[in-house]
Amino acid sequence: MAITLTSLADLAAHGFDDIIDVRSPSEYAEDHLPGAISLPVLDDAERAEVGTIYKQVSPFTARKVGAALVAKNAAAHLQGPLADRPGGWRPLVYCWRGGQRSGSFATILSQIGWRVETLAGGYKAWRGLVVREVYDTPVRAPMVVLDGNTGSAKTEILNLLPQHGLQVIDLEGLARHRGSLFGAVGEQPSQKAFEGALALALAGLDPARPVVVEAESSKIGERRLPPEIWKAMVAAPRVAIAAPRAERAAYLARAYADLTAAPERLAATVGLLKPLHAAEVIEGWLALAAAGEHAALAESLMERHYDPRYGKHRARMAVPVTEVAAESLAPEALPGLAAQVAEAVKAAVGR
Repeated sequence: MAITLTSLADLAAHGFDDIIDVRSPSEYAEDHLPGAISLPVLDDAERAEVGTIYKQVSPFTARKVGAALVAKNAAAHLQGPLADRPGGWRPLVYCWRGGQRSGSFATILSQIGWRVETLAGGYKAWRGLVVREVYDTPVRAPMVVLDGNTGSAKTEILNLLPQHGLQVIDLEGLARHRGSLFGAVGEQPSQKAFEGALALALAGLDPARPVVVEAESSKIGERRLPPEIWKAMVAAPRVAIAAPRAERAAYLARAYADLTAAPERLAATVGLLKPLHAAEVIEGWLALAAAGEHAALAESLMERHYDPRYGKHRARMAVPVTEVAAESLAPEALPGLAAQVAEAVKAAVGR
């Protein structure tokens, strides 16, 4: 039996024990349904082989070869990852369009006695719901943007705000990037995977409560913000954390400890600024990095690079801005600062 999803929330409501993606590993790696496990019935090479036979020999021969490969791979899955599944197990199986790959595997599982279902339209149908949410649907909750110069502890403050009754979307967390040249956090998700995670966050918003996002450009690392959320961010009122540069520098030295612990990576990242600054400025930054003067490096980077750029960007914004002064960004000061920010957010939207 095939189920049809009419909203992103439908998937969780069905309560499947497992969601199984039977597409090839490369298809799964680009994007997949939330929580899905990869059990390909054709790997990338096998899928290419069957496709070539379909075009160059005949559809019949391709189906025959494909069926044999699916049976072989299904047997490996049954004797491996699925060996411990009980009799009452209820999985959802999907492929690209809900066709032969998912249907073949689901038939085998159903013959064992499991209560298997397939997804009508497959991944393509899920992707359609994601596109509708992030490209065609206005953000359903009143938005406030949390602003502040580099090093203002915005991300930490953002993630403390739910304690004060506010909704948040951590865009940098979803994009796995801290939003600046120095902000890489491992490998970013694909654009489709980023949009899928963002769609779920947007779909789950309560329209009666404000949602706070951190100030970003239209790209976070290499991931683009879809137009609807970017449009909402540009028009949203802002609450800006105003902290002394020395406090921000000390905060950055702590927050970017992973980067400062890797001198070669830090120097390489500083080197990326060469097209934007004089050689002597770059050399000065590299000397501070080599000497382990990370707070001094952060302060100089903010003074010469980040703060001027933030200032120019803000000058183009025609939205209300409420400043929240922060004399300290020490760890023990952040809960109190979050409470102040929460009050400012609620005042900004009249809640």
